[in-house]
Amino acid sequence: MFAVLSVTRNTAARLLAVFSLIWLAACEPVSLGGGGQVSPSAPVTVALLVPHGASSPQEQKLARDLERSARMAVADLQGVQLDLRVYGTAGSTARAREAALAAVADGARIIIGPLHAESANAVGLAVADRNINVLAFSNNTTIAGGNVFILGQTFDTTARRLAGFAKRQGKDRIVTVYSENLSGELGKAAIERSVSASGGTNVGSVGYQFSQDGVVAAVPRIKQAVERGNADAVFMTSTAAGALPLLAQMLPEQGLGPEVTQYIGLARWDVPRQTLELPGVQGGWFAMPDPARTAQFRSRFEAAHEERPHELASLAYDGIAATGALIRSGRRNALSRESLTQSAGFQGVNGVFRFRPDGTNERGLAIATVRNQRVVVIENAPGAFGGAGF
Repeated sequence: MFAVLSVTRNTAARLLAVFSLIWLAACEPVSLGGGGQVSPSAPVTVALLVPHGASSPQEQKLARDLERSARMAVADLQGVQLDLRVYGTAGSTARAREAALAAVADGARIIIGPLHAESANAVGLAVADRNINVLAFSNNTTIAGGNVFILGQTFDTTARRLAGFAKRQGKDRIVTVYSENLSGELGKAAIERSVSASGGTNVGSVGYQFSQDGVVAAVPRIKQAVERGNADAVFMTSTAAGALPLLAQMLPEQGLGPEVTQYIGLARWDVPRQTLELPGVQGGWFAMPDPARTAQFRSRFEAAHEERPHELASLAYDGIAATGALIRSGRRNALSRESLTQSAGFQGVNGVFRFRPDGTNERGLAIATVRNQRVVVIENAPGAFGGAGF
């Protein structure tokens, strides 16, 4: 980690960001298959697995907020009989597996959660032979597939949105800058796939060791890659809690300022808010959910609980509300894989989203920039699949 960025990291850890709230509705499911059998005339039992009992205070808060968000979604459902049952996992893979088996024994027809990728994988395996689907809070695509679907916003979703926008703006010769760790490598791969798919050209990539010295040493190599590839944009995997502040300072000093080379961020650059004060991020592009919907969800959650929700809390609302929307269809196999992966998707609190057959997801995102230390949306999030932004 970056010792010089410890203040930024601590602020980021305390920051409680939120997403948006709108009614979630499902279009008519198509080509329904087996699994997820429900009775249209009886309450449907839905299990919520959250890290109640975890040792970390941050995870304890997240567990509370996930449950609160889920209960908000249940209260909002109309014409749906849904029996929500909450199981604590303590952030443990073994406990998550035990909770999943207990939930199935209690009659659960779908599982929402758990939080961690390893736990979600274990839960999926434990209930695979029971025809039970799992909507995990993770964004780790490596555990998606089979009966496990992920709710979290993925690198691929973000990279596709930004690469497509960049291509339309004439920024299509890209150098990728990434940290040499698992997160950075996955982000790099997502960026390069998305640039190619959008019709752009990957002209180079530069990795850096995840340390202050590693970033400093990488800056001259980034400049060389931009000049050698005649690049017009630098796409970074770094976050504000990691290398972004240092890169945003040093790249302009090397003559690669944002007025010359377009900066694009795989991570959000408005978290924490003081990141917006960095001169180097002015004019940069990143993706985010609709900020108006973010404010709506935050306002409602705060009114009910007198504190801001954790940034991941809205995923529980999406999972419950999508489940309720499918149950409302009245079909016995409303919670099957075919229903969950309908192409029209859902309208959720984080915007339009849908599950892909491979267990990953797509989400509608807005494109934002930083102007005069303020976030400005320069292209709205798409409201449906098949339109602009997808």
